Amino acid sequence: MEVENNLNTFRIKTRILYKHTDQMKVVYYGNYPEFYEIGRVELMRERGFPYAELEAMGIQMPIIEMHSKYIGSALYDELIEIETTVKERNTGIRIQFDYNIYNEAGKKINEGYTILCFIDAETRKPIRVPERIWTSLGL
Repeated sequence: MEVENNLNTFRIKTRILYKHTDQMKVVYYGNYPEFYEIGRVELMRERGFPYAELEAMGIQMPIIEMHSKYIGSALYDELIEIETTVKERNTGIRIQFDYNIYNEAGKKINEGYTILCFIDAETRKPIRVPERIWTSLGL
């Protein structure tokens, strides 16, 4: 697997726990959003914006859309790699995170995306994506 070194791409590995699997010891499809969250949160942390800091700034980021395509399987105790990318800058209130998940053999087993919007925590009204976030992502 080719490794990119862009500010807008981040990779992290995590182990498949028993709780992630079904009776066949295959990752249950409903657990992929958790993997997306791991990738998204760690990308933001790595680029200087941990969610706790955003919340301290009075910013929340609810998910407004999610898509997931299942290509293969991950099994109990495998080490998977979650690749998270922000491909383009949006001029409004939204940010899209794209995900590729690879099994231990390096085969892509899932791809998807989430779209989040930025809101003011107090008023719950949409706000623009802070410029510092785009800069930290190299966009």
